Amino acid sequence: MSDLLERLRERGWRLTSQRRVVAEVLDGDHVHLTADEVHARAVERLPEISRATVYNALGELVSLGEVVEVSTDGRAKRYDPNAHRQHEHLVCSGCGLIRDVHPTGDPLEQLQAGERFGFTVSGVQVTYRGLCPACARG
Repeated sequence: MSDLLERLRERGWRLTSQRRVVAEVLDGDHVHLTADEVHARAVERLPEISRATVYNALGELVSLGEVVEVSTDGRAKRYDPNAHRQHEHLVCSGCGLIRDVHPTGDPLEQLQAGERFGFTVSGVQVTYRGLCPACARG
């Protein structure tokens, strides 16, 4: 059973066939699919699944904190099931490919106290940008 399905089962989330398919589509490393991509892959497994059902399931997964919405450069939102392991994103400026990266060190340590302007910082989002090998060659 996938990591995401296992977490959802432990939380008592009712796994209908439609929800199961959405969770299965999202499972894996470096998964950052748009809602339309999730729907297209879900239809391959369960032809009768509707776009609305996929959007509703994604919304619930985000609300549960089991999936994170990722937005980069005004492109369509993508859904990342790697919600429980601290990571950042490496984004291709050409094609939009996203990879999870796990830099060492605490990015909060790089923000000096004087640069916090009195904020109590609760989180950091760092996005690394560049060209993937395919775009760099092309």
